[in-house]
Amino acid sequence: MPDELIAVTGATGALGGRIARRLAARNVPQRLVVRTPARAPRLGGTEIATASYGDAGALHRALRGVATLLLVSASEDADRVALHTSTVDAALGAGVSRIVYVSFLGAGPDATFTFARHHGHTEQHIRGTGAAFTFLRNSLYLDMLPAFVGDDGVIRGPAGAGKVGAVARDDIADVAVEVLLGDGHDGLGYDVTGREAITLSEAAAQLARAAGRPITYHAETLDEARASRAGYGVEAWELEGWVSSYAAIATGELDVVTDTVPELTGHPAMTLSEHLQANPLVSSPDSRD
Repeated sequence: MPDELIAVTGATGALGGRIARRLAARNVPQRLVVRTPARAPRLGGTEIATASYGDAGALHRALRGVATLLLVSASEDADRVALHTSTVDAALGAGVSRIVYVSFLGAGPDATFTFARHHGHTEQHIRGTGAAFTFLRNSLYLDMLPAFVGDDGVIRGPAGAGKVGAVARDDIADVAVEVLLGDGHDGLGYDVTGREAITLSEAAAQLARAAGRPITYHAETLDEARASRAGYGVEAWELEGWVSSYAAIATGELDVVTDTVPELTGHPAMTLSEHLQANPLVSSPDSRD
């Protein structure tokens, strides 16, 4: 499908930007749909359109002539599901025939992680439209783990001894490009994970070795986790999202390792150790999906 126009949302962000740069490197026609054009990456042969999630009129204009929409999920928001579903509807109204949606591992109504439930509602809506779709259900970002460490060198959260098969955003971007450009992916959902599942204690030990200083993991109870974050001044829904991401590790819902990355890209998924060797102590923005 390389000759069809692809629209990429979230291109000013860490994941959408990675995908856009990879598509540009392959000379794929694409249109970056962004809120702030000045922040969009300047890539050869790439169009830029201005629109926000949920702005039906602007999205309809921005997506005319687009065959495939890569819908990178919106930033955390109390109305995130509505932002996603209205964006989907605007895209289809503009003539988009295929949606590749960046979802989350275990998305569905019974997920412990509240934001994974939001993704489940969005997936359900996309299915109901009858459009061609592919869901990329990513695990937690591997390159976000360094940002879990507090100023005191402690990772705190109610993850217990659970494991997480965290995945690097570079690997997710590689998978996304193969899905966007390849055939046979319609109607499928891919669980996109790293090569190994580790506990937060193991992650702390690897981070400590890389940093050359003590880093440990302290397992909180759910009540302790809520209390320790109460002073951040965020709304209840956002705080619960943060806490429940750790809780999903404790339940085993993120203890998943798949072969999606090597099967679709031809290279192994990155481990935390490999990420730290390539990016010593580079922290990522604290976004869990």
